[in-house]
Amino acid sequence: MEEIIGVLNGIVWSNALIVLCLGTGLYFSIRTRFLQLRHIKEMFRLLFDGKSSESGVSSFQALAMSLAGRVGTGNIAGVATAIAFGGPGAMFWMWMVAFLGASTAFVEATLAQIYKEKHLGQFRGGPAFYIERGLGVKWFGILFAVVSVISAGLLLPGVQANSVADGIQNAFQLDTWVSGLIVAAIFGAIVFGGVKRIAKFTEFIVPIMAIGYILIVLVIIAIDFDQLPGVVALVFKSAFNMEAGFGAVFGLAIQWGVKRGIYSNEAGQGTAPHIAAAANVSHPTKQGLVQSFSVYIDTLLVCSATGFMLLITGKYNVQNPAFGSNGASEFLYNGAENVSVGPGFTQSAMDSVLPGFGSYFVAIALFFFAFTTILAYYYIAETNISYLTRNFSSPIYNHVLKVVMMLVIMYGSINQAKLAWDIGDLGVGLMAWFNIIAIILLQKPALLALKDYEKQKKAGKDPVFNPLDIGVENAHIWNSINKHPE
Repeated sequence: MEEIIGVLNGIVWSNALIVLCLGTGLYFSIRTRFLQLRHIKEMFRLLFDGKSSESGVSSFQALAMSLAGRVGTGNIAGVATAIAFGGPGAMFWMWMVAFLGASTAFVEATLAQIYKEKHLGQFRGGPAFYIERGLGVKWFGILFAVVSVISAGLLLPGVQANSVADGIQNAFQLDTWVSGLIVAAIFGAIVFGGVKRIAKFTEFIVPIMAIGYILIVLVIIAIDFDQLPGVVALVFKSAFNMEAGFGAVFGLAIQWGVKRGIYSNEAGQGTAPHIAAAANVSHPTKQGLVQSFSVYIDTLLVCSATGFMLLITGKYNVQNPAFGSNGASEFLYNGAENVSVGPGFTQSAMDSVLPGFGSYFVAIALFFFAFTTILAYYYIAETNISYLTRNFSSPIYNHVLKVVMMLVIMYGSINQAKLAWDIGDLGVGLMAWFNIIAIILLQKPALLALKDYEKQKKAGKDPVFNPLDIGVENAHIWNSINKHPE
């Protein structure tokens, strides 16, 4: 199984995908005139714009749901993995992916809003919808939907569950299968309550967990604040092969920084657009800008907090070819002990400064980070099932998905960490390939929507979207949303 997944990952995560992700972000940044810088103030204002309705959720609820997907185990275990395998320079490339990816996130989220539909009284949208409606290629939309159901419903939840179980076992010595059972039970209790319950849960939990985690990490960084300038310099030097000690992993710094950056902030991956489409807004650009801002929150705040803590405490290790070369997930850690690459790195870093507290806190943070991400995965998989079953709707499909994901959670909890991550990487890579190709081909409506929004704002209006004003067809849902005549 590991060999098969490894071969597939080698194909999917070739240098071509890394170049495609960075290149697409740079291209959209230029085409939007670096909206991620120009519209930061507007992004923040829009976080609290719009209200929920019977058909959709508020902008803030959509942000919370998308952050539930973005802020997960990748922000704790993923950052540790990137630095362990790619060195401190991997952090810089994660920042680059976030900065450039903010424009990619805008384009995909805006497209999701433009081409969303109403299914069983709820707004639904995402890459499959805009591929079919915007590009007019139905088979491509079906292919993406199938891959998304497999990735979000079967491949990705196991990574989150595995990190939760690993972190809890490190802190509380609780068997991984027990953790898996608990997570699966709570998951079932929430998702059987529907999309509205997911939105309300994430709206409450996500801000608390993100702010709480960042505050604790800031305390740790403040204790050794005098080391921060040297750590920042180390990140930049090793990112550009200017640090002798990390010269051997220069290529790995880029590879792991981009891979974990995409996994964490999801820009271009095609997952966040599903949630963006659920927002009840008057103009697609509003949710596009909100989703751009969520990339910053995920990587520039939460991921950076973890990375700086690992580097300041010295609790990281670059893969030693003489140790673990057989593919094992154990590596020399801080020159003294064996610790599994992942949450154990972050737990040890926090324990080194806050003894007796760090492991417990990280385990609890991991639980909330990963659990909310699993909820986001469920919504993504459910949305694509909704797309695939529009003509023969039945609640049985969603019930099957819920049960299957509960089983995946339990299996992922007891699985080997390396295999769990490899399977998750495969799912992320497949979705990224399909989605990035789609948004490159379908960029025009998103760019026109941005221009229309800026024009209305300049005229002192609260922008309202009429797809016919910018020559966009097959976006009929907006005629009823903003009461436009056909």
